[in-house]
Amino acid sequence: MRVLLLGANGYLGRFVADRLLADPAVQLTALGRGDDADVRFDLATGSPGALTRFLDAVHPGVVVNCAGATRGGARDLTRHNTVAVATVCEALRRSGCGARLVQLGCAAEYGPSQPGSSTAEDAVPRPGGPYGVSKLAATELVLGSGLDAVVLRVFSPVGPGTPAGSPLGRLAEAMRRAMQSGDGELKLSGLGVQRDFVDVRDVARAVHAASLSAAQGVVNIGTGRAVRLRDAAAVLARVAGYGGALHELDAPSGYSSSAAASAAVRNGGVPTIGAPRSGDALTEHLGAAPYPYPDGCGSWQQADVRTARDRLGWRPRINLEESLADIWMEAACRI
Repeated sequence: MRVLLLGANGYLGRFVADRLLADPAVQLTALGRGDDADVRFDLATGSPGALTRFLDAVHPGVVVNCAGATRGGARDLTRHNTVAVATVCEALRRSGCGARLVQLGCAAEYGPSQPGSSTAEDAVPRPGGPYGVSKLAATELVLGSGLDAVVLRVFSPVGPGTPAGSPLGRLAEAMRRAMQSGDGELKLSGLGVQRDFVDVRDVARAVHAASLSAAQGVVNIGTGRAVRLRDAAAVLARVAGYGGALHELDAPSGYSSSAAASAAVRNGGVPTIGAPRSGDALTEHLGAAPYPYPDGCGSWQQADVRTARDRLGWRPRINLEESLADIWMEAACRI
């Protein structure tokens, strides 16, 4: 099977490439903007005609699109997440290769969810920010293209390579700095959000499965379990061996940050988030502006993953503790 991978150098793309290369039946070609791509091509500025000529030459059976942007203004996000996908769809329609398209979407397309609920693929999307809007527009382009295509809506990917700007990446970096400088107290804010964290290697397995399947439409990729960021912080403190106190600055009503800090030390870890230094403590804010919900997803997101199980034969395998341990391993290398 010949696979053309777009965005092979991105956070998700690197792991998708590794997974596909591990399959001896796959012949992989990487297309991207970097010098290490097999073919250099910028989806945001390149013409559908040029991409069509390349598709006709390579004749892939599957095109996997991991390319896109997560940060920037609405114009940049639209160019990299929506216009780029329009180029891919138009090129595939023009080409005679007949390739299947596996498009990576995201949970931000859904927007906020009711706490306690699981979001299924038939939920009405209400993205709460430009990133989700740009990704939803891309999904609509794919679904309306008439192509053999599936969109994998990935919830909150974590694990090795987690971007430093993400909440868990910032948390690991804050803990690293606290340990390096000997701070016995870490003050954190923004830990109340709950997200469905799925390991990036499990995402790569889902992409591989989708490439081989006949599934079409939208398929959620998550664990089916929302985790509060403060609980993830507690686990990270435990795997990091951080013995200091974690104080939550914006704890909910009736929640004692001091009690939580004491409990965290007893249990091997605790949660919290905020910004620059205050006295002997290190204060960190885990959300990116505008806090508290920079991804536009509100306080809660949890995937309904039955479709992935039934149509892809996929289930997550890697638990959050292992993902966090790998995040910490990378952060610890900087100590």
